[in-house]
Order: sequence, then structure tokens, then C-alpha cells
Amino acid sequence: MKAYVFPGQGAQFPGMGKDLYENNLKAKDYFTRANDVLGFKITDVMFEGSEEQLKQTKITQPAIFLHSVVLALTTDEFHPNAVAGHSLGEISALVANGTLAFEDGLTLVLKRALAMQHACEINPSSMAAVLGLEDAIVEDVCRSIEEEIVTPANYNCPGQIVISGTHKGLEIAGEKLKEKGAKRVVPLAVGGAFHSPLMQPAHDELEEAINATNFNAPKCPIYQNVDALPYNDVESIKKNLIAQLTAPVRWAQSVANMISEGNDHFVECGPGKVLQGLIKKVDRSAKTESI
Repeated sequence: MKAYVFPGQGAQFPGMGKDLYENNLKAKDYFTRANDVLGFKITDVMFEGSEEQLKQTKITQPAIFLHSVVLALTTDEFHPNAVAGHSLGEISALVANGTLAFEDGLTLVLKRALAMQHACEINPSSMAAVLGLEDAIVEDVCRSIEEEIVTPANYNCPGQIVISGTHKGLEIAGEKLKEKGAKRVVPLAVGGAFHSPLMQPAHDELEEAINATNFNAPKCPIYQNVDALPYNDVESIKKNLIAQLTAPVRWAQSVANMISEGNDHFVECGPGKVLQGLIKKVDRSAKTESI
């Protein structure tokens, strides 16, 4: 069975989506509608902008969402048995499986991006990738740091966890993790501690927006980040989407659960091939491809 997966922030690149826009009339319509919804021409930045311009919060998340969703919705053979998205990609997945209308999903993504940026300004913070340690060791180290906030944020694949926290918390954690045998602790070029308690201001802003948005019954289950389990009921989906901003992304567990339930063929919808690489590290026998 096929599961379609959608990437999160960091997958952007200059020129993204331009071929789709120029060669597919249906795709062009989605891009045009997106410009109207956002109130500015995101296509100008996606197609002609620089890497620096694409890194702007209000550009990055809508751009990745747009590229991912348009790929899915304009592909004739798009018939998923399940969907999942990494962080931001969860909203893309919810549009792809019919839970959210295109315009509603894009509006939520923009509000999410701006809310996260606001939270970053309130609480200066960041993230770091920890390579080569078991999950339990990283969790224990984070729990041991009581004087600062630092917590697991992304369970990407075996041996790769991203942690989020205050700058001091990450510094202390990095030293302790290296003492525990981490191969590397790599600071990430991000604006804040995503998927941690430091995102509570964004959680509160987005909760109101999600509760005011119409959600439809999905056409197939979505494996959600907060607990890596499949959901079909709207109220649970909304609750999990709200919780996602301050909870870790359990990507490795989501992939393992999808595979255990028969979804052994993964199709990545969006820029890049990062998710395919992570999926292969969870299970080398899984079949992966891109649209």
C-alpha cells in the first residue's frame, strides 16, 4: 500500500515550483489562488527569489506547503492509503487527504508561520541535531537539565534526534551528550525552539485559528506527529494539530507504524528527498520515490 509523505521547513530551494507553474494549467491555477489568499505574490519569490528571501518565515512555510500540495493535487495517480507530514508537512497532508480545503490549509500555514516567528521573538532559542545516540539517552540528558528548557523535538530516524531549547540549555545539553558518546551535536540555523514548550505563544495563537477552520472527514487516515498513530476523526485530528507546536515530531515512530500496518511504499510530495532518506534509515526494505 502507498503512503504519501510531506516535508517540513528546510526543504525549500530557489526556483521551486516554477516547472509546475509553467507546464500544468491546473497547477498554475493553484499558484494564482495562493497569491490571492496570501495577499502577495509568493510565486515571485519561489520562482525568482534568492535563498535568503526564501528563508523568510512568511515565505518558507507557505512555499513548501504550496509546492507539496500542488504536486499531490495535480498528479493523476494520487490515491493514498495513508498520509503523514513532518511538522509543517502535516497541514499539507491534511489538504491532500481532503480534511482541509486548499485555501484553508494555506491560511493556516501562514498563520502558523507568523505565530511561530512571534514566539521566537518572545523567547530567543534554537535547535540542534544529535547524531549517534539512542533516544532514551538523549531524553535522560534533557530531563537532567532543570535550570534551562531543552527537550527532544524531532525523532527523525534511529540515531538522529533534534533537540530544542534555550541557547544556554542547548549548550549544556551538547556538552553532556558528547560525554555520553554522541558522534556530533550540530547547531541548526533556525530562528527558535520549534516543537518545545517555548512555542506555547504560537500554540495559543494557532489553537484559535484551527478551531475557527472547517475540517472535513478525511479520505484516508493521517499518521500524526504527536503520537505517530493514524486518525480519521476530525476532533482528534484538530486536537493533535494544535498540540503539535509544543510536542515532539515522532517521525521515526510514524514511519515504523505505517510499515507495520502494510504501508511499505512511500511517495514524497514536495521539494527535496529528505523524508525518503529518513524512511530508509527506519527500514531499509521500504520502497520510496518522489512525485
